[in-house]
Amino acid sequence: MSSPPAPQRTRRVRSLISRAAAALRRKVLFRYRLVLITLVVLAVGIGLGAVYVSQAWFPPSAVILTVLAGGLLLRRKSLAFLLGVVAAVLLFIALSLEVTQVGPGLLVTIGVTAVLAYLLSGVRERLGVRGLRGEQMLLELRDRLRSQGDLPELPRGWDSAAVLEQAGGSSFGGDFIVSARNGHQLEVAVVDVSGKGVDAGTRALLLSGAFGGLIGAVPAGEFLSHCNDYLLRSSLGEGFVTAVHVSIDLETGDYALASAGHPPAVHFASGSGQWTVTEAKGVVLGVMPQMTYTPVTGRLRRGDAIMLYTDGLIEIPGEDLDTGVERLLGVAERMVTRGVREGTREVVNTLSRDKNDDCGLVVIWRRN
Repeated sequence: MSSPPAPQRTRRVRSLISRAAAALRRKVLFRYRLVLITLVVLAVGIGLGAVYVSQAWFPPSAVILTVLAGGLLLRRKSLAFLLGVVAAVLLFIALSLEVTQVGPGLLVTIGVTAVLAYLLSGVRERLGVRGLRGEQMLLELRDRLRSQGDLPELPRGWDSAAVLEQAGGSSFGGDFIVSARNGHQLEVAVVDVSGKGVDAGTRALLLSGAFGGLIGAVPAGEFLSHCNDYLLRSSLGEGFVTAVHVSIDLETGDYALASAGHPPAVHFASGSGQWTVTEAKGVVLGVMPQMTYTPVTGRLRRGDAIMLYTDGLIEIPGEDLDTGVERLLGVAERMVTRGVREGTREVVNTLSRDKNDDCGLVVIWRRN
């Protein structure tokens, strides 16, 4: 009987290897047995080395590394078994040597580390991640939130800039920006979730995806109404959300501006050289059903600009918001002479100094 051809034998070998690898992943890697065995071997090896070789080369304190690794990589049941092995190793070292480095200080240090590792393992087990994957997920979410704040590329004759600064230097905060451009129609929304820093960051992550999907997909005049309906439907009404939305025709410069409890946007008129406060007003999002947000209209002529911002730039406890707006307009005068991109960053740096609050600023400028 002839043997199967070489290509067929090769496919069979590859199939067997693939099945073996899949079984290994299911039975070993997914159950963390290999990690547990490795850490146990390391802990036992440190104990044997300290007794039979040298404590200089195998210090008993090195078992802390296995405890830390277990907190990152093991489930709580497996970690508990590893901690039992570590305790047995330390007892073995203490009983086997007359002079040993296993003292009260080391035992307390390892005990505290073990408790922290156990708590860390519990958090990661509830999240369903191991190792540094949880931190990587947060980094990816942070990058996604930041990328949503990038404004679309504008045609010749227009310029824009956006700056977001989170409270306390955190990577997450309650302010975010969503935008979309369909042909000559540009839409931008600046949103402020109640709270600041990491506390508001989780809600901002959820809402940025939802609002980013709505903007440009619903009629511009109904954007805030749809956002309000979404908040009421999704039971994300813990705290309030304010937003300001502008839709600009990039051919004519005509714009429609609507606000939901947000600080008033300001319009720079190059003809007069003055910033003026717009009159758009509305109820904050997620409080009352079936809200309608009536926009105010205007036109950006050549050299004009419109500026959207969050209350972190103007709000000081005990001070009237109108005073904060006047201070913002005073600082914004420098933007006119320095240019949009450089001036926007300077405005945020100046007004957010010595503040522990999220700050957001968007400027859309029609060049001369």
